[in-house]
Amino acid sequence: MTSDLLQGINVFLIGMMGVGKTSVGQQLAQKLGYRFFDTDVLICQATGQTINQIFAEEGEEGFRQLESQVLGELSAYTRSAVATGGGIVLRQKNWGYLHHGLVVWLDAPVEVIMNRLAGDTTRPLLQETAPEQKLTSLLEQRQSLYAQADLQISIEADQTPETIASRVIEEISTVLKTQNR
Repeated sequence: MTSDLLQGINVFLIGMMGVGKTSVGQQLAQKLGYRFFDTDVLICQATGQTINQIFAEEGEEGFRQLESQVLGELSAYTRSAVATGGGIVLRQKNWGYLHHGLVVWLDAPVEVIMNRLAGDTTRPLLQETAPEQKLTSLLEQRQSLYAQADLQISIEADQTPETIASRVIEEISTVLKTQNR
């Protein structure tokens, strides 16, 4: 059983905005008998502000600082599935926290992400005239960082969060066996 193999270590989901980290993370937590946390939700709860408000008042740097604090606190927990913000991989410090658990990259093509985010006004980094170009640029900047994950799961447009979570669980067992955790 995968939850036995994990021995309580956290599963951190990384990847671009819109790939489904939150919905997959909720399914994953349910299947593993884990708690579920979303770093963006925790930041909003802690500050009483939306992410757009934080970006407007504190800038991206201020948001990233809050994100690191929340991740640091979560990394002390066990038996948790954690959906992270898309840019969490940008700070080297965050990798120290992520490596307390198993890091899973949910990787989807830009077209799939654009379809999912069509009309979404809650993404401050996409509030531009050319959101697809911005998304492509962000993915290019972050791809080598995402690739440092323990596990990469490629996502297709027609897959449900439940299907993806099941694939993550199947793949975890192969990674953990090879790493002898």
